[in-house]
Amino acid sequence: MENNTIFDDVFRTMLEKMPQLVIPVINEVFHTSYSKEEKINQYRNEHHTASGEIITDSYLGIGNKLYHLECESRVKGNMVIRMIEYDFAAALEDIALADGIYEMNFPHSCILYLRHNKNTPNHLNVRINMPDGQHIIYSVPTIKLQEYTKDDIFRKKLLFFLPFYIMRYEKELHSIEKDSKKTIEMVEDIESLIVDLKKEFSSDEEMELYTRLAELMERISDYILNSEKNLKERIGAIMGGKILELETDKILERGREQGLEQGLEQGLHQATTKIISQMLKENVSWDKIILYTGCTREDIEKIDRENYNF
Repeated sequence: MENNTIFDDVFRTMLEKMPQLVIPVINEVFHTSYSKEEKINQYRNEHHTASGEIITDSYLGIGNKLYHLECESRVKGNMVIRMIEYDFAAALEDIALADGIYEMNFPHSCILYLRHNKNTPNHLNVRINMPDGQHIIYSVPTIKLQEYTKDDIFRKKLLFFLPFYIMRYEKELHSIEKDSKKTIEMVEDIESLIVDLKKEFSSDEEMELYTRLAELMERISDYILNSEKNLKERIGAIMGGKILELETDKILERGREQGLEQGLEQGLHQATTKIISQMLKENVSWDKIILYTGCTREDIEKIDRENYNF
């Protein structure tokens, strides 16, 4: 049985730690033109109904508009019913009375499907028939992540999709693992994706964003590739190595600009220490840390002791 928690956790981590990445997604789905500097208000995602508590994946505000995004790993037949229940519960908590009439505001909602099939529609619809003869169509757009190519993702700045990119290989992993040519093609595709991602960031603040995003990509990759040992090791080495490479490149560049040879050496050490510390916090195995960073067990023990004492 699949563990959907990992997908939910990564989705919510991005919303919490990297909320600016969701803006291009909203622009893509709802044809808005928000800038990346827009302020995003994140509202509580727990709403109560007569049948019990409902937890939505996200409930966001930009300006005077509300947005509700749900992330689903698979297509489910009753999803549109769940969506209207979520949105109705949320709207009930923000009722306003004006001129003797109560007003409810439904959020703009969509579903992000990590996997889809040929029958997955672009919109999920419910026809609501009112007793006075009025008919209301409740429509929820769907986004099928695997339809977006790597070029689409970078051209439209949909970096929010990147942690789930590797899932497009999921159905063919077993055959890829056994075919050296297919393995090389997949590895090169993921490596070029990491290289393209690196180009998106330049400042120290953005470097931190890159690191977090790459770590989430690796987390999904480890889960998807769990049964394919060779692919898991090769893809993991690429992702872990690129995180360290970016950290060291930035430190070295600052050292060159300052013309401090000693600063270069110190900067390299600081970058490596920072990466190892973060890996230890994320409970990454020591063997994997050694593989990614080239450090020794003695180095890890020293950093681990320093973190503990700190």
